[in-house]
Amino acid sequence: MNSLEKTLAPASTGRPRRSLRDSHINLSHGSGGKAMRDLIEDVFVGAFENPILAAMEDQAVFPLADFARLGNRLAFTTDTFVVDPLFFPGGDIGTLAVAGTVNDLAMSGAVPLFLSCGMVIEEGLPTEVLRRAVASMKATALEACVTVVTGDTKVVGRGAADKLFINTAGIGVVPEGVNISARRARPGDVVIVNGYLGDHGTAILIARNELGVECGVRSDCQPLGTLVASMVAACPDIHCLRDATRGGLATVLNEFAESSNVGIRIRESSLPIREEVKGACEILGLDPLYLANEGKLVAIVPADRAESVLAAMRSQPAGKHSAIIGEVTEARSAGVILHTTFGGDRVVDMLVGEQLPRIC
Repeated sequence: MNSLEKTLAPASTGRPRRSLRDSHINLSHGSGGKAMRDLIEDVFVGAFENPILAAMEDQAVFPLADFARLGNRLAFTTDTFVVDPLFFPGGDIGTLAVAGTVNDLAMSGAVPLFLSCGMVIEEGLPTEVLRRAVASMKATALEACVTVVTGDTKVVGRGAADKLFINTAGIGVVPEGVNISARRARPGDVVIVNGYLGDHGTAILIARNELGVECGVRSDCQPLGTLVASMVAACPDIHCLRDATRGGLATVLNEFAESSNVGIRIRESSLPIREEVKGACEILGLDPLYLANEGKLVAIVPADRAESVLAAMRSQPAGKHSAIIGEVTEARSAGVILHTTFGGDRVVDMLVGEQLPRIC
């Protein structure tokens, strides 16, 4: 057992854990006193149980030597989640808070390790709602093999926030030899996605009753660290990688094209989009290329490694519907072009404005 494993090994604090008995969160739970201690020990420490968090210090401390054994660079990211509603088909704000930050780390090729958790809770939130969100965070962290090791809690008055906002920051280690960047796309490279696009945005629409129909689409919210690890194993020289969240596939491809000064051509016939998602977009006048995803990535890889990367992706649950959707072209055709099923070409611009607010 190395020193990092020893640090995370279960340990007893030697005293009973406090319990929270209030049915709703009130301002005293953010005051720094006994009520706040009850909340933190019962709801958070009890769920994310590990000795770093149980120490109740103002910071998490790790042995640096163990990071160096995993790679030669640290990856660090942060994200804030304000999704409305808190619970939706296929996930909730807790699932999003862990998966979203884990995925941001994984897009650098990093092995995600540790998360922080900052909660902004509106006065009056039912305690059971908070417990449910935290339980989802715990389950997703276990799935992603990451540990929540530090956090913060703030309670604001009624009307000062909308129920619950969560911030998570994450740390991971990038293996030596992995150099993934939006600036590395090259003409001839191949574009791959790991499955159906637009599911999360459609699930949010369903949860808000904006469709007025039930179509059975669930959010794709999921951690992608294991999928990315299999891709890196198949091709350490992945050029670009990004999760297609706000702004969807179209925005990610435009970011790659602009950063690398290249063009990108994709084929409409190759895009994995559910018929239910297409139908929802037709009803509301939306474009599925811009719909948010929370468990989909876009990869640009050398053409001679594309099939091996695709096979590795399809071997993982999060990548079984992976597909090659296009290729990178010369800079003279900079931007993103969609070859339609009717045989024509359409310019796919960067998203302007917001199709759906508060989707993550």
